[in-house]
Amino acid sequence: MGDPVPLASTVAAPPEEPEAPQRRGTRAAGLLRACRPKQWLKNLLVFAAPGTAGLLLDPGVLGRSVALFALFCVAASGTYLLNDVRDVDRDRLHDRKRHRPIAAGTVPVGLAAATGTAFVLAAPLAVVPTGNWPLLAVLSGYLLLTGSYTLWLKNVIIGDIVAVAGCHVLRALAGGIAIGVPITSWFLIVVSLGALLVVTGKREAELRSPGNGGARATLAGYTLSYLTQVRTMASAAMIVTYCLWALESRPAGESSVFQAASIVPFIIVVLRYHLLVDRGVGEEPEEIALRDRPLQLCLAALIALIGLGIYAG
Repeated sequence: MGDPVPLASTVAAPPEEPEAPQRRGTRAAGLLRACRPKQWLKNLLVFAAPGTAGLLLDPGVLGRSVALFALFCVAASGTYLLNDVRDVDRDRLHDRKRHRPIAAGTVPVGLAAATGTAFVLAAPLAVVPTGNWPLLAVLSGYLLLTGSYTLWLKNVIIGDIVAVAGCHVLRALAGGIAIGVPITSWFLIVVSLGALLVVTGKREAELRSPGNGGARATLAGYTLSYLTQVRTMASAAMIVTYCLWALESRPAGESSVFQAASIVPFIIVVLRYHLLVDRGVGEEPEEIALRDRPLQLCLAALIALIGLGIYAG
C-alpha cells in the first residue's frame, strides 16, 4: 500500500484573489451611497431663481444652472461624508443610521474623510476660473455653515434648525447669483419659510421615532408641541406670502391666472406635508418627495402652473 496522501494536499486553497475586486466594488458602491445621492434633490433649489425669472429656456442659463447643480452635489456630498465620519460612533446607536456605509464599516473612515475633504476643496476651486466672486462667496458660506453645523451647531438647540434651513436658502441664492438674477423679497421669504417648515418637520418626525437613541443630541431639548408650533407658524406665513406673490399684478396690470391657480396645489402640498409629519414619516424629506404619490402629483401641478404663468403668461 502506498504512502497516504497528506490531508493538506486534498484541500483547495481559498480563492483570495477574486475576492479583492468584489471588495473594491462593494467599497465603491458604499462610497457612492455615503454621498447620499437621494439628498441631491435639495440642490434642485439652484433652478428656482432662474426658473421663476423665466430664463430656463435660454440654453446658456440652463447649462450654467446644470453645472451649478453638479457643483453643489459635489460640495454637499463632501459635507455628508465628513459629517458621517464625525458621527460614526453616534450613528451606530441609531436603528436606521447604523446601516450607513461608514457606520457599518463598508467604507473605511480614512477613505471617507479623504474623499470628503477633496470634494469640499474642489467645489469652490471650480468657481475661481469663472471670476464669479459673489457665487464663490455664497458657496464658501454654504460650506462654512455646513462645517459649523458638523462641528458645533448640530448640538445647539434651535441653532441646528436654523443652520440646515440656511443651507437651503444659500442653494437658492446661488442659483440666482450664478446667472445674475436679482433675488426678490417674495422669493427669499417663501424659500426661507419653506426651508424652516421642512427642517422643523424633520426634527419633529425624529422626535416621534422610537429608534433614534442618542443619534441627535438636540432632540432631548425639543418638545413635540414646540416643533408643531414652529411648523404651523412657518407654513402659515409661507402660504400668505406665496398668495401675495401669486396674486401680484404683472407689468401689464393683470395678474396671471395660472399663478393664481397655483395657490391651490401649493396649499395642498403644505397640508399633505403636515399630515405626513403628523404620521411620523417626515424624518427623511427626500424620501417623501420620492415615494409619496399624492405629494408628487400636487408638486407636478404646482410646477406646471407656475411655469405656465411665467413662460406662457
